[in-house]
Amino acid sequence: MDISFQLATLAELDEIVSFSRRLNEDDPSFTGDFHFDEMAVRAAAAHLLSDPGLGRVWIVRRGDIPAGYIVVTFGFSLESHGRDALVDEVYLLPEHRAHGVGRQVMAFVEAEMRRLGMKSIYLEVERTNSRAQQLYRDLGYEDHERYLMSKRLDGQIGASKERFGESGSS
Repeated sequence: MDISFQLATLAELDEIVSFSRRLNEDDPSFTGDFHFDEMAVRAAAAHLLSDPGLGRVWIVRRGDIPAGYIVVTFGFSLESHGRDALVDEVYLLPEHRAHGVGRQVMAFVEAEMRRLGMKSIYLEVERTNSRAQQLYRDLGYEDHERYLMSKRLDGQIGASKERFGESGSS
């Protein structure tokens, strides 16, 4: 089946939120500070879709069937010598995996990012997801032996720790 990429607009917001929910449900590593919050995801996705300077979202289709999505956000890095891109989320429904779709998605994204003048593409992958790691290595992505570290600035950190029984109070 042919793979195609539909640049998402606000009209696809429900579909994007649905894929984000599935990504969260299918990946046990989505815990702690990065739990699924539908209202927050909906607001963030709407913001991204409304401002092309922030990034792009594409719905991945196999024929007429939505097979997944990919979210790429934009930044700037002195280390990269200019604009860079982050593959923020990529999700394929289980029935569309292991058919070469992931390779086609990444080839498409790389071509689009070159067209947009990006100097580098970054992505993150769970340490336990050896299959995805191998795919990315095969495509030329390198592990720089660094840790991705983050800090929530929206006050959500305490709430998610309490949800998992990790409250700092005694």
